Amino acid sequence: MTHASRAPVAVLGLGTMGSSLATRLLDRGIQVRVWNRTPERAEPLAAAGAFVAPCPADAVEGTSAAICVVADGEALGSVLRGPGGVLAKGPYPGVLICASTVSPEEVVQIAGDIPSVLDVGMLGNRDHARDGELRLFAGGEEQAFDAGRPLLDMLGKEVVHLGALGSGMRMKLCLNLLMGIEVQALAEVTQLADACGLDRQLVLKTIAGSGFASPVMAFKSRRLGSGRFEEPDFRLRLMAKDLMLATKQAAAAGLDLPLATAAAETHVRATEQGLGDQDCAAVTRALTPNPGSDT
Repeated sequence: MTHASRAPVAVLGLGTMGSSLATRLLDRGIQVRVWNRTPERAEPLAAAGAFVAPCPADAVEGTSAAICVVADGEALGSVLRGPGGVLAKGPYPGVLICASTVSPEEVVQIAGDIPSVLDVGMLGNRDHARDGELRLFAGGEEQAFDAGRPLLDMLGKEVVHLGALGSGMRMKLCLNLLMGIEVQALAEVTQLADACGLDRQLVLKTIAGSGFASPVMAFKSRRLGSGRFEEPDFRLRLMAKDLMLATKQAAAAGLDLPLATAAAETHVRATEQGLGDQDCAAVTRALTPNPGSDT
């Protein structure tokens, strides 16, 4: 492993994925500097040896790379260019990895003249992130990708350079569009089975073991079977955001994608019903005659 790959790394944003990425780096013996808008989220990482910074600018001090894993474009812009942001003390000399899912155009605009920046779409959940089993799809200049590759290899089992900045987000939106439609389809089948008097558990077990099921559907079938959507793998409000971003990309390209539009509308409605911080499989509750009920 090169010296650069052993240099300190900053992780900005300690939600489900950010915390797991920081844990992965600590487990590999990397010095990790972290920041989160609500400091208490950093406490477990501090106990594991991470340095907790009061602001993003302090978090990136002395690091070779900084990974931004925040909720949306507004948060990303604030972390980079707001008061106490990464760029508050001048240009960042390391590799800036934007792993937040934002619109491709937005990541290019926010990045501006940052010398070395990648946008990285992450495929996987918190367990994959913690175990280095993510699949990572990067956009950015070749030089930036080469500089960030040792770190990305530590975090993922597959690392792909797709092309120009924004490409990573385009791939991520495509993948999340497919996931959103698949999970909604599974939820609709479950609701239809209930309405027809079929046993929900038997239907879900049959689907999960069939050739129709993707790994995601088999995984989410357990959520739908239990009706427990707390401690989310992927928050419903983030899925709603990503589906809306995907429909905007389609519209900009002159495409009419009926399934994408329908899934986006359902997820937005579910968020408006107060389900946004539950797992995305909770979209099933937006399909029921009595919202908030599982049956």
